[in-house]
Amino acid sequence: MKVVCAGGGPASLYLSILLKRQDRRRHVTVRERDPAGATYGWGVTYWPDMLDTLTAHDPESARAIEEHSVRWTDGVAHIGGGTTVHPGDTGFAIGRHRLLEILGERARSLGVELAYDRPVAPGDPDLDADLVVAGDGARSVLRDAHAEHFGTRTVPGRNRFVWLGTTQVFRSFTFAFVPTAHGWIWCYAYGFDGGHSTFIVECPPATWTGLGLDVLERDVALKLLGDLFAEPLRGHPLIGRTDVDGPAQWQRFGTVTNRTWSRGNLVLLGDAAHTTHYSIGAGTTLAMQDAMALADALRGDAPLASALGRYEKTRRHALLPLQSAARHSAAWYENLPRYAHLPPDQMFALLGQRHSPLLPHVPPRLYYRLNRLADGSGPLRALKRGLGHRLARFLQKG
Repeated sequence: MKVVCAGGGPASLYLSILLKRQDRRRHVTVRERDPAGATYGWGVTYWPDMLDTLTAHDPESARAIEEHSVRWTDGVAHIGGGTTVHPGDTGFAIGRHRLLEILGERARSLGVELAYDRPVAPGDPDLDADLVVAGDGARSVLRDAHAEHFGTRTVPGRNRFVWLGTTQVFRSFTFAFVPTAHGWIWCYAYGFDGGHSTFIVECPPATWTGLGLDVLERDVALKLLGDLFAEPLRGHPLIGRTDVDGPAQWQRFGTVTNRTWSRGNLVLLGDAAHTTHYSIGAGTTLAMQDAMALADALRGDAPLASALGRYEKTRRHALLPLQSAARHSAAWYENLPRYAHLPPDQMFALLGQRHSPLLPHVPPRLYYRLNRLADGSGPLRALKRGLGHRLARFLQKG
């Protein structure tokens, strides 16, 4: 079997590893449009259950990923001059560049052909294969060539965001919410190695234009943001992207969906098939889980169409609760003024509840009190969960 993966991100690389582990006779090629070592982004997050899953699928790459990851066990929020700390579940982060290095080296060791600086397009002779995997991102060229067949739909979010880095190393997952004369602006930040952190800034359109972030030169904008987030940054600078060919610094998150994920021998993987809002920190995990499901579906002698159908069905079912959580999470931030008046500890508590379908329909202070009661009562917790599930199903039908 000959397989060509378009796009050299974590999903394509991990799929190539799994396919070669299943059968060394497969000819697997990964073609990446950018030069080797060029990547956007700073760090990516994942959770302990994902590490267990990686270990089950390929222990060697899992060990390397864990070795080069950092972990945190609590969350910190700076809210309008106050600070609150909440204990939480253990999380992990790793530099995107390091993750790609690990997966690339592992793929090569198994005989995968990696070709960098090699963009592919529909009709390219390089795509002559039994299976072509479109792992080329949310703006997938291979998918968009057949957008009508796939039923591709991209719904832009309301807020603006920018993905930055900093030399301030955050030991906890950190949030900061800053009021300005033009509305709120906030950040999500987490360390991913011994010297750097990811620093994502988000704000509503009125704040973005009111502060002039829509027109300021990059260095001036970074200085302004550094001043606004001086408390968590503690004198460290913000670092912007330098890849001039990349997308605009400030973006609106686009939620990508597709009616179907395959066309003949072409199949969608990762962000080409679906995206989930960055505020739930699951994009890379979900893409690599796609790779696991696709590799599993290709195991054995089932016809390709049947295997691709099984892959899509498996992943669509698994994604439903996470896509719902992502929608509610994005909406929480888009409606931040609804919660910003609360005391810092209450606001941070409701930040942790932002995935709940009940939260937008219950006054925030009342929800906070009910949630505190539910934490200490099994029956109340079950009632809250049941109401949330019923409301989610009702909203989906509507």
